[in-house]
Amino acid sequence: MATIYDVAARAGVSPATVSRVFNGSNVTPALAEKVRTAATELKFVANKNARRLRMQRSELITVMVPDIENPFYTSMTRAVEDIAREAGFSVLLCNTDDDEERFAQYLRAVVSEPVAGIVAVVPTADTKLDLAIERGVPIVCVDRRAPRYALDAVVVDNVRSARLATEGLFEAGFDRVACVTGPENVETARLRLAGWRQAYQEAGRPAPEELVRHVPYTVNGGETGVTDLLALPEPPDAIFAANNKLAAGVIRVLFERGLESGQIGVTSLGGLPLVTWQPRGIQVWHLPARDLGTEAAKVLLERIQGETTPPRTIVLDTLTSDDQDGYDRID
Repeated sequence: MATIYDVAARAGVSPATVSRVFNGSNVTPALAEKVRTAATELKFVANKNARRLRMQRSELITVMVPDIENPFYTSMTRAVEDIAREAGFSVLLCNTDDDEERFAQYLRAVVSEPVAGIVAVVPTADTKLDLAIERGVPIVCVDRRAPRYALDAVVVDNVRSARLATEGLFEAGFDRVACVTGPENVETARLRLAGWRQAYQEAGRPAPEELVRHVPYTVNGGETGVTDLLALPEPPDAIFAANNKLAAGVIRVLFERGLESGQIGVTSLGGLPLVTWQPRGIQVWHLPARDLGTEAAKVLLERIQGETTPPRTIVLDTLTSDDQDGYDRID
């Protein structure tokens, strides 16, 4: 089924122009004819009921993220905003701190006012979204799915990403690779742990569960996790950090202990723009934050325009890995 993006591409105009044509807004006759011709060729049919409902709402999209100070979510949110503005929408940002109660408070506030749709990073797999769904507000989950609901989602391939990152440490000569990941009830934390285990499995070795630490997705969480691991009778010789803030905490502890010369390897799932010092040999796997935001915004706009196809999950691949001195590069 054709979407407004397909029509826009065929007509050589922006999605916002397509939206204005079918909403009856002021558009030049030449542009309107070009858009309607493209729509006819693609057999595009605008959903009048959905459009009528949307026009009763403000041109506002809400983005709910756990930590806007995390550059990953900053980049993702900016991408949502860019797509939304192109289509004539404004963006309201809610910072939930990965807290269920705060998320619920924001959700109640958002749906009590006119809102066109929501892009949300749910705190946990048990996060409740019933209030928005009952009121007919389109929701697209990003970065983490909400398994209790049939909703669109845009995520990365977390298992594969974690497996590749862990394998990179094995290939660099490290043997006891630990996993510092997020809370057990957060989907990304569980999937990245599964990828770490898969790397051991494919290496023909049992995963050392004593080297797993579940901590909050924060710098302090990374510090706590690595401090605990280094106190073991047989500490790890490398750390897989399941996100960039965990990695920042790991690196800080290693630096404070004078372990900056590669005695302990580190790999981070996510870029480290907040870290001013990096130990020799750190490997960084860049996650496609902007692509996540772009795809989520596009899917949401399609739902706002009346798209009625079954919910789908879009899985994006991890981007490239960067290495500092001391690691062999992964192709």
